[in-house]
Amino acid sequence: MAKLRTVIVDDEPLALKLLGSLLRNNKYIEVVGECRNGREAVVAAAQLRPDLLILDIQMPGLNGFDVIKKLQSDLVPLVIFCTAYQRYAIDAFDLHVVDYVLKPVNQERLDLALQRAVARFEKELPGEDHKAQLIGAIDDITQRASGRRLDEEPGSLSSGSAVAADRKIAIPDAGKILMVDVDDIDWVDAAGDYMCLHIDGVTHILRSTMKTLSARLDQQKFRRIHRSTIVNMERIRQVTSQPRGEYLVELDCGAELKVSRNFREAIKEYLQAH
Repeated sequence: MAKLRTVIVDDEPLALKLLGSLLRNNKYIEVVGECRNGREAVVAAAQLRPDLLILDIQMPGLNGFDVIKKLQSDLVPLVIFCTAYQRYAIDAFDLHVVDYVLKPVNQERLDLALQRAVARFEKELPGEDHKAQLIGAIDDITQRASGRRLDEEPGSLSSGSAVAADRKIAIPDAGKILMVDVDDIDWVDAAGDYMCLHIDGVTHILRSTMKTLSARLDQQKFRRIHRSTIVNMERIRQVTSQPRGEYLVELDCGAELKVSRNFREAIKEYLQAH
């Protein structure tokens, strides 16, 4: 099989160098990028389209979890987290079938994680949503750390009660309830039973389905541009044509999102109106 194109991410230069050296002789891995922070990782994932991301969790600024939340679903590759987290987090990774290596990284444990990644890559289905598993683990860890679970909060949209008459959505956030104005949403990304609401550079996780949340949004203002992506059309700064009839939209917040061919009519209508 072809080697897995891999991007490695760690804010500590020595840790990044060690990880690179451990991967150098692995016959299944080709390191195509090295990143020293979360922002570089987001850019690398979008531009390089790697098969595998080996990602440090605890980084200043954007941490490893933030990187995953910021990526459009079909840009999320297989992920191996590098972590020094406590046991409750490791249990969550195991529960959601998300692979990890503990720091300091050793060759034997890394090789095991890589073997699992190769096996998953060989049998995965086209368009498989890795982000859903990752977001599930991230949410579980966040809720355990705060002592609450998402399904105990009134932030689920399953009953529709989370959207108030004044167009606000209640989102659980580390034991608190954050009231978000619908019109402030820049874009939305679906990950299984979770929705990632991107607002002013911050990503909030909400348990809901695409269908349920979409029904709560202004259909003229919020349009689907991908099977898993809804965008606030008023936030579009630039539209660029891509090969195979696709578009790339850049939003005011700096996010760059792919428009699939099945939903390109929404962008055509937007361009004709402007």
